Amino acid sequence: MDTEFLAELDRFTLLVRKRVSTAYTGARRSVKVGRGISPVGYREYRKGDDFKFVDWKVYGRTEKLYVREHEEERSLAVHLLLDASSSMGFGDKFGFASKVAAGFAYMAIKENEKFSISKFGEMLEPGETRGGRRNLFRAIEDLDRMAPSGGTDFKRTAEQFDLAIRSTSLVVVISDFLDDVESLIAGIYKLSAHDLILIQILDPAEALLDFEGDLRFIDMESKESVMTRVTPKVRDEYAERMKEHDARIRETCNAVGADFFSYSTDKPIFEVFSDVNSRAKVWRT
Repeated sequence: MDTEFLAELDRFTLLVRKRVSTAYTGARRSVKVGRGISPVGYREYRKGDDFKFVDWKVYGRTEKLYVREHEEERSLAVHLLLDASSSMGFGDKFGFASKVAAGFAYMAIKENEKFSISKFGEMLEPGETRGGRRNLFRAIEDLDRMAPSGGTDFKRTAEQFDLAIRSTSLVVVISDFLDDVESLIAGIYKLSAHDLILIQILDPAEALLDFEGDLRFIDMESKESVMTRVTPKVRDEYAERMKEHDARIRETCNAVGADFFSYSTDKPIFEVFSDVNSRAKVWRT
């Protein structure tokens, strides 16, 4: 990844929904009792409200307790979960997925938000939540040096993330999603408290089974192999199974209000950002 790639990202903006709740200070706004950017109104005192926010001048006129509400800026934590299992080493999937992750991180720091890039396979390797270009460049250097390895357990990854991150965040999962579909569904439900976007990255050859003849296929994670003859009929059956697999993922995402996008690595990278920006439901909720 180079500076030209990041410069091209300047035309994209990270849009977010308004129900963010984090402990940082940033550019997202929410109505809250107490100090803030500007007063937006009053409401009657409720049991448990802090007396220091009571407007005593209003009480003097009305003999009723009212508290001031302010519009307070909150920040958004953008958590990027990047699949680093062995299957992502096929073709240029991991390089393409890394660019997608770096792109979202760059858009986050443009908006004065914090980001983390966490890698996962059989377990989650949580990244530090941080901001600023210097930390982004360090994250990119780490990705450039990394080689995918190991298996995949998306359900466990989601459970570990859920235990580590309690505040509502934007979570972007970037993976080939070739794990067991039940594990994927369980993981999606576990992450559904967040604003969730799933981005599937596939190599064109595996997306279409673009092979022909007698071939030995080796699972990049289990190392198991199988001999088969790829015929037009086999290719059609494969395409149907892939369609059913993705349909289960998409159906689950629709049920929880998440987004699911699928791209192959021959798609221009900036069309991915443009497509997500224009179509993601979480931007508009």
